[in-house]
Amino acid sequence: MTRGLGLAAILCGAAALPGSLVAQSDPAVNTEARAIFQQLIETNTSDSVGSVTEASEAMAKRLLAAGFSAKDVSVAGPNDRKKNLVVRYHGSGQRNPILFIGHLDVVEARREDWSVDPFQFIEKDGYFYGRGTQDMKEGDAILVESFLRLKREGFVPDRDLILALTADEEGGDFNGIDWLIKEHRDWIDAEFCINLDGGEFEKLKGKRVLAGMQASEKVYADFRFETRNPGGHSSVPGAENAIYELAVALLKVQSFSFPVEINEITRNYFAHAATLTNGQLAADLRGAAKEPADPDSIKRLSNNPYYNSLLHTTCVATMLSGGHAPNALPQMARANVNCRIFPGEDPENVRKSLERVVADGKLSITVVPQKTVDGKIVPIVTVPPSPLLPEVTSALDRTLATMWPGVPIVPTMSTGATDGKYLRIAGIPTYGIACMFFDMEDHRSHGKDERVAVEDFYDGVEFGYRFLKTLSTAK
Repeated sequence: MTRGLGLAAILCGAAALPGSLVAQSDPAVNTEARAIFQQLIETNTSDSVGSVTEASEAMAKRLLAAGFSAKDVSVAGPNDRKKNLVVRYHGSGQRNPILFIGHLDVVEARREDWSVDPFQFIEKDGYFYGRGTQDMKEGDAILVESFLRLKREGFVPDRDLILALTADEEGGDFNGIDWLIKEHRDWIDAEFCINLDGGEFEKLKGKRVLAGMQASEKVYADFRFETRNPGGHSSVPGAENAIYELAVALLKVQSFSFPVEINEITRNYFAHAATLTNGQLAADLRGAAKEPADPDSIKRLSNNPYYNSLLHTTCVATMLSGGHAPNALPQMARANVNCRIFPGEDPENVRKSLERVVADGKLSITVVPQKTVDGKIVPIVTVPPSPLLPEVTSALDRTLATMWPGVPIVPTMSTGATDGKYLRIAGIPTYGIACMFFDMEDHRSHGKDERVAVEDFYDGVEFGYRFLKTLSTAK
């Protein structure tokens, strides 16, 4: 997923909050967490040549050495290179289990694009560099270290804790969470899930601003726009031209806005975000949080791409092709239109809306099929938001108070997508909580020279441990 909540451009006057807690952490814990992080970064888990299985087996070995039973540590999957790790930490059974997830795969990285080797873990100038340092092997390392630390302490949680580190979140044909739900639901069934691949804790100009809690995400869908003509010689152009017809259709889509939609998550987000800024923007955010929302506020917010994405289903042209020869009239023109659909909206209704907007019977609009782990084509389905469970928000708030008092929790809806969608569809409420801070002005996920601050990682190791303990300790 893409890191960042989109607030960097508008936040102002955020109060400075307590500094790094590295000095409060156990040096031995940090040393071990760093070693885990390095091992994960230096294990290439890209789809083209990497092996998620190698990373899963390496983490399994560490957990077994710490005392986890072999029957509670599983490395399994439908592909030799795409095996997932699932670990169960047994508790007293007073409450139902919690699932913690992260993905081990990373997007591709070419050495020639980077100033350093993307698959070497490098510490330089206060940063850790390497592919996956932001997305999301830092979260994997935090989870593994937390399980190791709790096990060595002999901690007995009031419920089972389940860890699942998986394959193909970034792409590929063997999505790990999807496979686990279909083949081994009993391994990961839980009351709710905490996903470290979402809900970023955000810093702006060195100040800790907010703790995001992702409780909803939009639905990904691609639609193929295609028009065909008889073609002919380019020296005698006529009224029909597939490229022009497609261009007209795309311009109509560009100027179209889907209806405004607001749910519990986005309403809470707008209300919280209003407290972090001032002036007209703060007033508009408060207006969007009202029931019903203020139409003038919605209109102004919709001029901002990020807020527009939170308020509407969005569709945008992303790929284009057409014609077959430079001296021939085009017989075909085709475009990919990528839509991010608001939770609860029927994807078929989106397709029909696009047909009405284009209003051209000669142009077809069809869904680009999506594949599941077994290669079968699956329909696009809506992803329900997760309710804001008091036990999750309370545990997060209490843990924040022990480290960074005053940092507000901000519920969010991702404009992108994570593996949380599979769990939400399966009926397991899922909350993106990253457990560490990211610089809002230094987004390098999926890009070159990906990095995270050293002190932020170590603080995240401590926070993740405290948060897991708080979630699994009856009040």
